[in-house]
Amino acid sequence: MLTGEIRNQIDGIWNTFWTGGISNPLEVIEQLTYLLFIKRLDELHTMAESRANMLDQPIKDPIFPAGQYNDDWQYQDMRWSYFKNFDAARMYRVITEAVFPFIKTMGADESAFAKHMKDARFMLPPEKAGLLTSVVDKLDAIEMEDRDTKGDLYEYLLSKLATAGQNGQFRTPRHIIKLMVAMVAPTPRDSICDPACGTAGFLVACNEYLRDHHPEIFTDPALRRHYDEAMFHGFDFDSTMLRVAAMNLLLHGIEQPDIVNRDSLAESHSEVTEAYSLILANPPFAGSLDYEATAKDLLDVVKTKRPSCSLWPSFCGCSKRAVAPP
Repeated sequence: MLTGEIRNQIDGIWNTFWTGGISNPLEVIEQLTYLLFIKRLDELHTMAESRANMLDQPIKDPIFPAGQYNDDWQYQDMRWSYFKNFDAARMYRVITEAVFPFIKTMGADESAFAKHMKDARFMLPPEKAGLLTSVVDKLDAIEMEDRDTKGDLYEYLLSKLATAGQNGQFRTPRHIIKLMVAMVAPTPRDSICDPACGTAGFLVACNEYLRDHHPEIFTDPALRRHYDEAMFHGFDFDSTMLRVAAMNLLLHGIEQPDIVNRDSLAESHSEVTEAYSLILANPPFAGSLDYEATAKDLLDVVKTKRPSCSLWPSFCGCSKRAVAPP
């Protein structure tokens, strides 16, 4: 659980973005996610370094190899623990010229991370280099050694998306997510899908549940392969949310999730019918349906312009659930 001090530190970072002219909650979270991801890469490399030194062996598949990344920067310069000590102008340059291009190429060519990072943009302009330095300093001051603290911190950041509800991005409260996951009790052999995944909160909660209740996943090769390659699936049609979801899952140890740009209400969804053993979702509440593009089998069940009713008609309490369109 986050302490009041850490919440205050996150609020301070949020205010730093706000005073720097970046006030869209989704943009702030996207940029912070990039920085948290960059910080995590350095932590993982440091752990691999320590393990290699202890065994007196070279690092296997280092994240930051020795040598030059490009004409101006070495890989070592791109590590959080190095560039956090740079002055504002130099820090901005190494992030925009080396670190950010580098993370966009990470992952297998067909991985969710690689696909959704292709269009990622680092939005801070050069004149905001001082803001970047301030945010890096404040993030670095937060103790995030514990995995639960990382998760809680990120959930607290995502909670600020509540102010973006007018854009259709409604965050499900974490305690509701945890309750729903506990009620369905995912197993190591489930194939789990959230058809309106947003930031992937349900998939992350399923991951945490499985880690706590089924540690055999990480000792059984077949279960581990299923966990890595076929367990987690999420759909959304907002490219920013897909990027955040892919990074959120990666920060929580899920390296190859199936995160797809897809309208779950469209006719083309038929290819994934009956494909998953467990569905968890908070359906979208904003916008209206295009009947021409909506799957016919859904319209046979419920005829409404509300996407929440169509995505999850059996759980919708809407009085218009069975009302034909005007």
